[in-house]
Amino acid sequence: MRRCIKLAKRGYGRVSPNPLVGAVIFDDDFNIISEGWHEKYGENHAERNAILKAKGDLKGKSIIVNLEPCSHYGKTPPCCDLIIEKGFKRVVAGMIDPNPKVAGEGIKRLKNAGIEVIVGILEDECRSLNKIFLKNQIKNEPYITIKTAATLDGKIAAKTGSSKWITDEVSRSEVQKLRNIYDAILTSSSTVIKDNPSLTCRLKKGRNPIRIILDTNLNTLKDSKVYNNDGTRVIVVVSDKISDKQIKNHAENAEFVKCPLKNGHIDIKKAVQILYEKGIKSILIESGGMLNKSFIEENLADDLIQFIAPKILGDKEAYNFVYGFNRNNISECNNLKIMSTKVLKNDIILYSVFEGK
Repeated sequence: MRRCIKLAKRGYGRVSPNPLVGAVIFDDDFNIISEGWHEKYGENHAERNAILKAKGDLKGKSIIVNLEPCSHYGKTPPCCDLIIEKGFKRVVAGMIDPNPKVAGEGIKRLKNAGIEVIVGILEDECRSLNKIFLKNQIKNEPYITIKTAATLDGKIAAKTGSSKWITDEVSRSEVQKLRNIYDAILTSSSTVIKDNPSLTCRLKKGRNPIRIILDTNLNTLKDSKVYNNDGTRVIVVVSDKISDKQIKNHAENAEFVKCPLKNGHIDIKKAVQILYEKGIKSILIESGGMLNKSFIEENLADDLIQFIAPKILGDKEAYNFVYGFNRNNISECNNLKIMSTKVLKNDIILYSVFEGK
């Protein structure tokens, strides 16, 4: 199963909105006969790729996958039918597929064909691998991650706005890997105006995420780097008070979404709903403390990835990675669960999940 998960990760950035799936075919002596993974949306699923690569008769063999084999027609035929046709004697699945079109139907069909089915191997790891797909299927909402780069005392910039570079080149390389995973990267107009970021993925063979800018009053300059016409989809969320004429005179290659306001700012709950309806299944937020606070306050953020540098700025006027809450007691804190840590060259990555997510 760990091999399946490792194979499945090769589909990062290429299979959305489908899940990440790997498959391994083996014999009774646990010799690997063939393996595959879902390589690209619309193309063969992992099981079919593994079967097509296999040499010889597969009758009586076993196949292990991190997600229940599909039982319905989508972009490709059902994997269950092919597994039954090839005469497999055993299927091991990490977890049941939450997709209502499958949801145990694949397992039922395999069992009815006389195939032994084992479910729940490394289930927690399998669920973590496909956390985006699970939230999409169960809640019909995008998975949202806040990413920050901060000093030990939680500062993302000095009071002058200076922020380059808090973390080192190894951390920045890890950020590029993150950008390759998510459908979209979201930031605020103030971040675009202050930092003029490109918001691209600079990995070799990487994929640029869709760029989303929350720009209530359309204050960003149309020659900002985020509007570079590099073939990447750009979505600008603006107030529903912005006129069509204002939009027409702005960036030509951007797609504009009008959204109602809440307390003078974009209603981010409504914005997130609209973005999901436009096919955005996962969002990486790279922004300032106030927007981070808004996503946390509205209970929209699922997890938090912090790149922490062994530095102390120590200035109370410096920018925090989150600020704006009016709280007087520790009991009012948002609680998170630390899931993992990773030590890099100089910095660390702290991965935490918000309570209740």
